[in-house]
Amino acid sequence: MRILTLIYEFPPIGGGGGRAAYDICKGLVERGHKATVLTAHMQGLPFKEYKDGICIVRISSLRHEVFGASFITMLAYVLAGLWAGLRLIFLDRPDIIHTHFAVPSGALAWTLSIFTGIPYILTAHLGDVPGGVPEKTGTWFRWLEPFTKPIWRHAKKVIAVSEFTRQLALQHYPVDILVIPNGADVKHLVPTEIKLNSPPHLVFAGRFVHQKNPIAIVQILSQLIDLNWRCSMLGDGPMFDDVKYEIEKAGLCERFDLPGWVTPEDVLDRFSKSDILFMPSFSEGLPVVGVQALAKGLAIVASRIGGFLDLVEENKNGYLVELQDVSAFSRVLREIISNPKVLLRLREASVEKSYEFDIQKVVDQYQSILQGVLNGN
Repeated sequence: MRILTLIYEFPPIGGGGGRAAYDICKGLVERGHKATVLTAHMQGLPFKEYKDGICIVRISSLRHEVFGASFITMLAYVLAGLWAGLRLIFLDRPDIIHTHFAVPSGALAWTLSIFTGIPYILTAHLGDVPGGVPEKTGTWFRWLEPFTKPIWRHAKKVIAVSEFTRQLALQHYPVDILVIPNGADVKHLVPTEIKLNSPPHLVFAGRFVHQKNPIAIVQILSQLIDLNWRCSMLGDGPMFDDVKYEIEKAGLCERFDLPGWVTPEDVLDRFSKSDILFMPSFSEGLPVVGVQALAKGLAIVASRIGGFLDLVEENKNGYLVELQDVSAFSRVLREIISNPKVLLRLREASVEKSYEFDIQKVVDQYQSILQGVLNGN
């Protein structure tokens, strides 16, 4: 198959959705298929390159930030993508289009499909479902939602990355939706041996935005200053300075490491040196960093929301805590940090859990769906 993947953010820019798309494309290429990605350009990146067999084509979209995209940059991607997409289709003759995110990439897929007759499938992540990340997209969807319905309706197949994302989408789009979780290259990520760090090392990875609730990490850990621990917060965003201020105010500068935005490879390296993934988010689809944390053997302490329900088995490989329950988060972390036997047990269970999200299983499902669409199923 020749597959054209449309996504407005793709590594090294963007978040977990781009990483998920990358892993799927890489897996399809390894199976002998041709994968071309049409994504947004940012200064410092080549307009065209090949990586792991994937042909990556980047188009100008006014994007200036690695960690975020405004409505204007998303619109620019769609407009620039019309000409670039038609040109790619004329030159490469793809059999099918795979779009990640109904907004904005889905709008481009729908339009190109109308012009060329090439079918498309849609993978929905939490951020492009109404209500998924209300503080980020709530205003947009108040007037944009009616225009998104044809994108979902005309897709040959619709996939959601978690059951939570699927249920939320069904409230707005009455179409058949499958669930295929984000995956990770478990085979190459799993450590040969779990070794606890001394002191225990916590890690957060993601955008510094309201959805991820990064300030709560500082507030919760400030209640555990009597214990010995360290914490790395990987990422950047509009709340970075606020987090830094909270750390300074709590007198915890020596406990925290804030390296800023790091590459996906750096994230994995940091995970290899950590013990606990700490994510008190307000909302999540199925975070790729969560799957990677499982494979790296990290215990997970997270909010009882979204895709974390799929990643965490209570008191087996981690704990889920009700939203904004600071005392409960503190209590759980105190138990884990102060009890090496418990921490080791949780970490070993995460490795076992990770095999459910092996990228090879994920790619198998996508390959079957793509082939089925081409066969008229």
